[in-house]
Amino acid sequence: MKLILSEKTSRILQNKNLLESRLNVKITNRGKEVFISGTPEDEYLAEKVIDAINFGFPLSDALQILDEEFLFEIINIKDYTKRKDLIRVKARIIGTKGKTFQTLCQLTKCCFELKDNEVGIIGSAECIKNAQDAITSIIKGSKQANVYAKLEKNQPEPIIDLGLKKKKKK
Repeated sequence: MKLILSEKTSRILQNKNLLESRLNVKITNRGKEVFISGTPEDEYLAEKVIDAINFGFPLSDALQILDEEFLFEIINIKDYTKRKDLIRVKARIIGTKGKTFQTLCQLTKCCFELKDNEVGIIGSAECIKNAQDAITSIIKGSKQANVYAKLEKNQPEPIIDLGLKKKKKK
């Protein structure tokens, strides 16, 4: 049984039945404490999904973590800048009317979310490295246009499935 402290227990409880069926775990709560019980593998995946929901990702994006090709990463803005005006750094990441976030989502094929001084990323393993590099470059002060150009140039090659991969049962 795992214990997770959650700020957004209401979002978890609204979708409790769906989460329990998709994650193969039993979810209970007491205040801001969320308890997960199941097999260790299922508990680990459920913890990652609930962490993503707590971070602010929509349920559909958080459930992508169940696919073994998808990862959930968090970048702390303070690790990459010494600037004191973090509001300006966050504004650069979001862009005018969210345009930078949208463009990064399209170019990296990842989902982004900003919470406090952290940026959350959900994406496939081969795309998440480019997404991390793009976010850190923007935090360090690179122009958005230069970051976009680099992303367009360094698109990961699509992996061709030769039928060797195990199909996941749903």
